[in-house]
Amino acid sequence: MKSPDTDRARFWARLRSTPSSRRALRLLALLLFVALFADFLANDKPLYCRYEGKTYFPVLRSYAVALGWQAWPEDMQRDAWKQLKYESVLWPPVPYAASELDARNSRFRSPFEKQDVPSLRFRHWLGTDQLGRDLLAGMIRGTRVAMLVGIISMGLASLIGIFLGGIAGFFGDRKLQAGPLQTALFLIGLPLGIFYAFIARSFQITTALEEGGIWKELLISLLLLAGIPTALGWLGGRLESLPLLAKAFRKRSFPADLLIMRLIELLNSIPALLLILAVVAILPHPSIFYVMLIIGLISWTGIARFVRAELLRIRELPYIESARIMGFSEWHIFLKQALPNALGPVWIAIAFGFAGAILAEATISFLGIGLAPDEVSWGSLLQAARNNISAWWMAVFPGLAIFLTITVLNLLGEALQKEDERD
Repeated sequence: MKSPDTDRARFWARLRSTPSSRRALRLLALLLFVALFADFLANDKPLYCRYEGKTYFPVLRSYAVALGWQAWPEDMQRDAWKQLKYESVLWPPVPYAASELDARNSRFRSPFEKQDVPSLRFRHWLGTDQLGRDLLAGMIRGTRVAMLVGIISMGLASLIGIFLGGIAGFFGDRKLQAGPLQTALFLIGLPLGIFYAFIARSFQITTALEEGGIWKELLISLLLLAGIPTALGWLGGRLESLPLLAKAFRKRSFPADLLIMRLIELLNSIPALLLILAVVAILPHPSIFYVMLIIGLISWTGIARFVRAELLRIRELPYIESARIMGFSEWHIFLKQALPNALGPVWIAIAFGFAGAILAEATISFLGIGLAPDEVSWGSLLQAARNNISAWWMAVFPGLAIFLTITVLNLLGEALQKEDERD
């Protein structure tokens, strides 16, 4: 059995296997850096300022204010940060927020056109849109949205795909035993878990996306998603063990592989983009959270098929038989020995799925139905270009960002795929 350190070293060796993949890895690191520090790169608040004899770090303080730990002084509660008279001030590299309006430079100001700005420091280097919003600030904000969509949607897809694909490949149709009541309660728990984990908590998650704390909210949602069906299944098993119900609800082989593969075929038969558009169109209000959720819930099938195929091979290997002879339970063997060694090909599906998730979000944002009106992404910036076809910068720069990101992720996926085929 391979050690985690060996797997990690082989994974990074695969990513650095070719010059193109090494360049792609550097570009991906740059995108992740921009996404992580977006508020420090483009913001209408100063990074540092001294105002009325006191020192402030407004960008950092905005996080504490959002969490309720601090409050703004009365003079700073307005949004007119550029109108305050500072004793000293340090602005971010792009001194504009993605949604900030500059009325003096509205109606699509070109990057090369004369702009009405107080100094070169406040120039809109990539131009503005119809309302005077800075395109470079929107590009930086869009990078964070794109990375969040890819990470969160593929994280959810990976959890579902690894679990279901692992069960289908390792246990097959005969090794799992479950009674009809246990099976029924577990299946009822799945939609309940999705509802209480994501739909009922959509307000908390959407607020966390805007103000911080998203990872805590997502962890709670994932625990609900896994915990509700598991708890109902456990309850069904306990009820079936009661003397009065034991004879009526006898345990039988649960056809996990058959059901999971049919579910995969059903989802794959529906065009993903049409499914996303149909679901987004009936939601009560548009939000980037719903987009991530929907993409994650329909993108797990490829990961599940990779894991299933790998486990069909691994479950027949000698060390699995040795573990059975030593008396370990099937679940122990599955979770501790078989599944960790089946995750190598999953990275290939995640890399391609990451690119697909970003492209899907950009597509529905371009159509104007994926995001709330105040949210900015590369797709929504492209949509603004439709209002004025002469505003070439509104199409070129977001389109180039989407193209480069998809290319980077596809190059990494191909590098992993080639090395996996060699192994």
